[in-house]
Amino acid sequence: MFAYPFAVYYGLNNWGLNTIAGVLGFLFLVRFVGADNTRSKELKYIAWLSASAGIVLTFFALIFKNSQWFTYYPVIVNILMLILFAQSLYQKESLIERFARLQKPDLPGYAIAYTRNVTKVWCVFFVVNACIALVTTFMSMQVWTLYNGLISYLLAGCLFLIEFIIRLRVQKKHEKASNNAK
Repeated sequence: MFAYPFAVYYGLNNWGLNTIAGVLGFLFLVRFVGADNTRSKELKYIAWLSASAGIVLTFFALIFKNSQWFTYYPVIVNILMLILFAQSLYQKESLIERFARLQKPDLPGYAIAYTRNVTKVWCVFFVVNACIALVTTFMSMQVWTLYNGLISYLLAGCLFLIEFIIRLRVQKKHEKASNNAK
């Protein structure tokens, strides 16, 4: 599904609406059925909801004979990710904390606070990304594909990289403070 924008662009330009709708509809159905194999219940729900949204958008594109419906999928996925991350802030462990505990089950207090803040940063990212993705739905298919198929992933990658660098600095700072306290 990472290649979705390119598949839509290429498919519409080379095969037409009906063919790409059939291919995407099938892939969304496979994703819906395959969601049962996902370990995390949150990611399972996201897979079900995003696949369902994709199926509905594909159906609308076919019914109304309008490929514009395909362009709303990245908006919906960003909103679903926002909901997933934001609702985890109201639970005992934020989503980023759960991911961190996969590598280090016994997190120190500073790391728990840090992961909560990182979860908030990702919430802001999903809001901004959803808004930009929505704006691109009113632009040319080339602009929509460029942003949703490349730029948004580069921005997410940059956020991962920046967060990783900051995390290393935070860890180093707390390790140094811990060593000085001994």
